[in-house]
Amino acid sequence: MEVKPMKILIIEDDINDCNNFITCIKNRKDIELVGLTDSDIEGLQYVKLKHPEGIVLDLELNNSTTGNADSLGFLSNLKKLNLRYDPIIIVTTHVNSKRTYDILHREGADLILYKDHPGYSAENVLNKFMSLRSVEPKKTMETIKQELEESENRISECIYHELDLIGVTAKLKGRKYIHDAIFYLIENPNSDINVIQYLTKIYKKSGNTITNGIQNAIIHAWRVSSIEDLTTYYTARVNYETGIPTPMEFIYYYVDKIKKMI
Repeated sequence: MEVKPMKILIIEDDINDCNNFITCIKNRKDIELVGLTDSDIEGLQYVKLKHPEGIVLDLELNNSTTGNADSLGFLSNLKKLNLRYDPIIIVTTHVNSKRTYDILHREGADLILYKDHPGYSAENVLNKFMSLRSVEPKKTMETIKQELEESENRISECIYHELDLIGVTAKLKGRKYIHDAIFYLIENPNSDINVIQYLTKIYKKSGNTITNGIQNAIIHAWRVSSIEDLTTYYTARVNYETGIPTPMEFIYYYVDKIKKMI
């Protein structure tokens, strides 16, 4: 039996985020966009007319033309519609506040995604919808959230463990860049965004600074680690002229390696 695409409504005022969602959805067959608006008020109208199965709700709609800057009221107004079903609601936000998150969950948000998290992307948000959609009804939202967090933590721990094995230690600034690059590419395998550009956006640093930080961490590892450890834990070919992998060779090697591990 063919599963119908999941109908998604997006309430978002950032034009770049909107374009990213549109691009991702165009490349997928499992999701159908039934509405896109920068207004929480218009969002409620879309819910009445289109009955979306999932809703992306940006918490801060500062550039909204017809709605409220704070979309928190959307959740309480949604309850007043007395729908015959419960749409899956993922809130996206730049706010990192436990108190705010607790309020959102009480109001009905199923998942809250922090926009400044290294793994955040439009594609990752859509993937979360599909994960939540396929969950058995017996599972609570708290269980779902915990499973998603455990999955992300497991990936992160694998990355750091592999870097430790070859001497990319915590004191190296480039270690965090490497981790976030690997994590992002694992979580967003079909992303069209260059990973260095992604890191420059997250860290507000130039591409050269990011690349140099990664390269210096690699150089450090090849200087301090034994040849036995390097050949055991890094099995890709290395350019004989330079003796070390390039940043992209290094990152994609670990993307492939860790995908097989998890």
